[in-house]
Amino acid sequence: MRSSSVSGARWRSLVPPLQWWYRVTPATFRADLLAGLTGAIVVLPQGVAFAAIAGMPPVYGLYAGMIPPIVAALLGSSWHLVSGPTTAASIVLFSLLSAHAEPGSAAYIQLALTMTFLVGLTQLGLGLVRMGILVNFISQSVTIGFTSGSALLIIASQLDNFFGIPIPKGSDFTETLLFCVQGLRTTNPYILIVSGTTLLVGVLCRKFLPRLPYMIIALVVGSLLAWGVDVVLTVPSGITRVGALSASLPPLSWPDFSLSTLRTLAPGVIAVTLLTLTGAISTARSIALHSGQVIDADQEFIAQGISNLVGSFFSAYVSTGSFNRSGMNYEAGAVTPIAAASSGVFLIGLVTLVAPLASHLPNAAMAGLLFLVAWGLIDWHHIHQTLRTSHSETAIVVGTFLATLFFHLETAILFGVMLSLGIYLARTSNPNVVSLVPDPDHSRRRFTTPDHLAECPQVRIVRVDGSLFFAAIRAVQERLDALATPQTHLILVASGINSIDLAGAEFLANEATKRRKAGGGLYLVRLKQTPNTLLERGGYWATIGEENLFSSETKAIRAVFARLDHDKCSQCGLHVFRECVGTSFAI
Repeated sequence: MRSSSVSGARWRSLVPPLQWWYRVTPATFRADLLAGLTGAIVVLPQGVAFAAIAGMPPVYGLYAGMIPPIVAALLGSSWHLVSGPTTAASIVLFSLLSAHAEPGSAAYIQLALTMTFLVGLTQLGLGLVRMGILVNFISQSVTIGFTSGSALLIIASQLDNFFGIPIPKGSDFTETLLFCVQGLRTTNPYILIVSGTTLLVGVLCRKFLPRLPYMIIALVVGSLLAWGVDVVLTVPSGITRVGALSASLPPLSWPDFSLSTLRTLAPGVIAVTLLTLTGAISTARSIALHSGQVIDADQEFIAQGISNLVGSFFSAYVSTGSFNRSGMNYEAGAVTPIAAASSGVFLIGLVTLVAPLASHLPNAAMAGLLFLVAWGLIDWHHIHQTLRTSHSETAIVVGTFLATLFFHLETAILFGVMLSLGIYLARTSNPNVVSLVPDPDHSRRRFTTPDHLAECPQVRIVRVDGSLFFAAIRAVQERLDALATPQTHLILVASGINSIDLAGAEFLANEATKRRKAGGGLYLVRLKQTPNTLLERGGYWATIGEENLFSSETKAIRAVFARLDHDKCSQCGLHVFRECVGTSFAI
């Protein structure tokens, strides 16, 4: 019986749909199809917008929303995650590829498809070797800083279409702003009316009519306004259009596997991989908090990898989990991954119906919509919260934000990760070392920090909050040496020490030897099992003394008190401990 259950578990892990198929009923199937149709309608304007951000022809944003969501949904562990084109993936792709080819050109598209294949291959490899833990190294602060910087880059990339002023292609953030300021006098008023109206309609719809597809409404209003301007004017308005989309299934494609192309793209693959995986896992986990589901990060790595590998052969550029569409999928009543998969199927059908209408879509309206999308990327709530509560997290947000604006995006992500790790290591290598004394005003003489209270001239009680590893030893030693009075007996409350490495064990052994030679000793209180095991295996208790390990402060003080120099005690008069006055000892 047990072998059959184990075999079933293995099959479910190899065939992900078996893990959720039991949830499918006629009612849930209808709910999933309705949620999928909603998602397909929403991704129509988003796909076109994201393709513009990525420097791809508009239809490629729709291709990215067709096949990849189907594959990722059926192979992933999340019930509600919807994959496809996203703002972050699009902007980082543009940043990486625009230096090597003209955006929108055949060469550029070839690079994008090859990057998608390489990212998918990397994601799949990381999933197979069970490296899902990697996404934990990209903190929320890094993500906030990166997305906020990306939002400004998106706005900067659309300033020419929003105002109708010439800005040279390939300009960096600073140059774009400078060209914009210099060209404001030549702003095309008709283009500005269309872009500004689209933006305003989108803002008002999202605020007052949140249940309606505000992106579609804004684009329709902008397109009608542009049509009206061209009808009324007797001179050319200067308003350009996106152009007609291909009303066909995603065409087959073939990435470029030449050595020169692989060498060109290799530096950015890891950055794009980390960014897309972080977006997918964080989105899946955030939705899972509401649905009560447990997410398997390794399985999501595999699903995202295969979806991008397959997508690269169906004209789709890099896709990942979309927070907006996944949240909408959950709110729309989706129950199983059938909803996310059906959205890709529905999108294929919708494109054949609406593709001809794209020829009437003004670039100015797209710019207004992208302004709105970019503004929505900035997480003002968490930015304000971070600024109020943590200087170190603020440094990570600001550092990543500035790196995103003024350096390559892959550099910004890696810089944010390294900054996070650096601050973490700085924090962990400086554990808190606190002196403790019994509080005479407390009925049970609980321990507190000395402040105005007296300490025993022979015994010092210290609590260490943090792991004793090689990088923290010097800081702990300096804190102990800096204490005002050099007591020979040291009681170390170790309840806050989660782990010890060999350097930490050597430190404790040396401290015990040094204090024993001075006539005192080192005593450990409430040491956890993990560090205790290392001390046992390394033979360090032979130096420290197993008799110097205590389960409570009460027992430690009682034992240490018997070892004090009572001649000094008779001349002290501080009465720090209850034994000092000869009463029964009970703390």
